Amino acid sequence: MVSKKDLKLSTFAEFRLPPEVYYGQGALSTLKDVVPCLGSKVLIISDEVMEQIGHVERCVTYVQKAGAAHVTYMGVNTEPTDVYVDEALQMLQEQNCDLIVAVGGGSCIDTAKAVAVVATNGGYIGEYVGGQKPITKEPVPLIAIPTTAGTGSEVTSVTVITNTTADVKMMIKHPAFIPAVAIVDPLLTVTSPPKLTAATGVDALCHAIEAYLSRMAQPLTDTLSLEAIRLISSSIRRAYQQGEDLEARDRMTLGAMQAGIAFSNASVCLVHGMSRPIGALFHVPHGMSNAMLLPAVLEYTLEACIDRMAVIGRVIKPELEGQDDQKAAQAAVQEIKQLCRDLNIPNMKTWGIDESRFRKVLDKMAQDALASGSPANNPRVPTHEEIVKLYEYCYDYDY
Repeated sequence: MVSKKDLKLSTFAEFRLPPEVYYGQGALSTLKDVVPCLGSKVLIISDEVMEQIGHVERCVTYVQKAGAAHVTYMGVNTEPTDVYVDEALQMLQEQNCDLIVAVGGGSCIDTAKAVAVVATNGGYIGEYVGGQKPITKEPVPLIAIPTTAGTGSEVTSVTVITNTTADVKMMIKHPAFIPAVAIVDPLLTVTSPPKLTAATGVDALCHAIEAYLSRMAQPLTDTLSLEAIRLISSSIRRAYQQGEDLEARDRMTLGAMQAGIAFSNASVCLVHGMSRPIGALFHVPHGMSNAMLLPAVLEYTLEACIDRMAVIGRVIKPELEGQDDQKAAQAAVQEIKQLCRDLNIPNMKTWGIDESRFRKVLDKMAQDALASGSPANNPRVPTHEEIVKLYEYCYDYDY
């Protein structure tokens, strides 16, 4: 029995997620039932890959069965940018759409989130950073359908959009960015190739770990974080090596969704703060840049969170039960390093980032990382100089 004095909450906590979540094999079919409740003309936001492999057409079929009209925007071909947001917003307004369906990875969903909010509140998406421009009107309803087990964007209150003028990834958080409906169908992830499965899977694991270590963690997010860590760590290698293993895909999509809910309510930490500048300046996909940083940042952070890292270690390796915290915590970091080796995660040098250009922008990256606010949630909060050293260490990091 836990007594009140044992609870560490100094104040109440807030917990949000989409009003409706449908998940499991075959969940996509619910789209035909959900659409009529939310709108009559749909803007489908996706990318050319999703169109080529048939996922967009599957969504179109269900939208038509719902009796709704539709138009498509297939322009999201990189990490989400303000250009994509403006283009999709123009299409939504010109075509008088009253509902958005986003199908794809986090880039498609984040773009759709931004469109949904700006459509009713006006202005430029960058004006919403840090609450500069208030969000006073309900967004256009959004149905989010992920095709990777990674970002968890379908259940979060966050969108990350690149400002193409300043080369900065803008992280914007507000309840208005939570989709009206999330449809999470693991069958849609079977087409995800091994490299993408690895990057998005480690991204999801990073979400779960950072949500658990975050200074803003709470009991509800802890529960989801640890279950997500268990599901992902025990399934990611199978999903990577055997893409058609439906049990592994099912566990990965569930874990990624749980991790998304967890970090949306507990926030992310130093890995994400450092990851965004790498994506903005060198166009490394978000999941991959997180994976490149995770082991080294955990090594840096370890001394400030031995107890929590020990719990993570015992979740990943149940045989660590009974080991002291120091050993279990160190084992957790070693297990994550081994995972990155098994999944062939490259470091920044191997990825192809030019070292001379990398060194020229170290100060800007460290400044942008701190400005994002995420490093402040880390158990060990770094200085500007420490972030620069971490970037240097990670450039040719040996997993």
